[in-house]
Amino acid sequence: MTASDLFYTLALQRVEGVGDIMAKKLISHCGSAEGVFKTKSNQLAAIDGVGTTLLKNLKDQSVFDKANKEIAFIQNNNINVAYFQDENYPDKLKHCVDAPLVLFTAGNMNLKSRKIISIVGTRQITSYGMEFCKKLIEDLVPLNPVIVSGFAYGVDIVAHQLAMENNLQTIGVLAHGLNQIYPKTHKKYMAKMEQNGGFMTEFWSSANPDKENFVKRNRIVAGIAEATIVIESADRGGSLITANIANDYNRDVFAVPGRTTDKYSAGCNNLIKTQKANVLTSAADLIYILNWDIKEESKAVQKQLFVSLDNDEQKIYDYLLKTGKELMDIIALECEFPIYRISALLLNMELKGVIRPLPGKLFEAI
Repeated sequence: MTASDLFYTLALQRVEGVGDIMAKKLISHCGSAEGVFKTKSNQLAAIDGVGTTLLKNLKDQSVFDKANKEIAFIQNNNINVAYFQDENYPDKLKHCVDAPLVLFTAGNMNLKSRKIISIVGTRQITSYGMEFCKKLIEDLVPLNPVIVSGFAYGVDIVAHQLAMENNLQTIGVLAHGLNQIYPKTHKKYMAKMEQNGGFMTEFWSSANPDKENFVKRNRIVAGIAEATIVIESADRGGSLITANIANDYNRDVFAVPGRTTDKYSAGCNNLIKTQKANVLTSAADLIYILNWDIKEESKAVQKQLFVSLDNDEQKIYDYLLKTGKELMDIIALECEFPIYRISALLLNMELKGVIRPLPGKLFEAI
């Protein structure tokens, strides 16, 4: 967007009573943010939702001074701005009616034609949650997904750290402006994250990490991704809000099941029970439901001349060599493995390049 577009867009954001939905409605009607300020009041009054109070607020000249101050901050700190109609605005987020008018970003991120998943959960992550998250991200490496989270304590920072350890792009969606970081103890991760990913926010530099901002930013976490994964959650929490928003956006939601007696599995178990989330027991579940193609994404994963298979994998491979292509459920039945186990085994074998998936949950040996 041009400097003029940015100026008027920021000014429009500062008009009292203009949120993201109303701003887009006004821009659509007037052609641009500048056009909103230059359109006569009687014409603006014809727009649904525009009343006398809003017409009065659009005459407030102080919004232009505020816009200039924010532009100075953006320029002095090398902040990137993504306008909701621009190419650099996240594709999936564009389809969310209440998505931010603009996004401010810092770092080195590339979201075009990428697989993007959001990982959320409790701030009191347990060893169970840590181990599951670690295995999940490691198994997803061949697909090179972008890992999005909220840079908070617990599941968020664990997901970011694991993404960095596995050289995956990771993005922290913040509940405040880019002039600060919250929590301050996570400042040590910023430089490395900005090398491959970085930070994203809808909030101006004047915004503090207030409680309501965390709830608001959750819609970005849910809207930017193909799927939202809840690793662990109590029966209430921000991650459940994110999951509900993702459902409202018609996105896939996954939850990691846990024991009924575990406090931080209660939220996940309830999402599954109420059919608001798919059961996630391994990366294979995610790959299957999202219909991701490992072969297409990872040229590095090729069939090797000599591949090491464990006993269970060898049993499946021998069966497929004898029978040809077969349904996953039949493979599980004939090889005497439970479904949750067979999905993980088939994924590992696929990564080793000894089998390939076919449409209709079929698999065949290569």
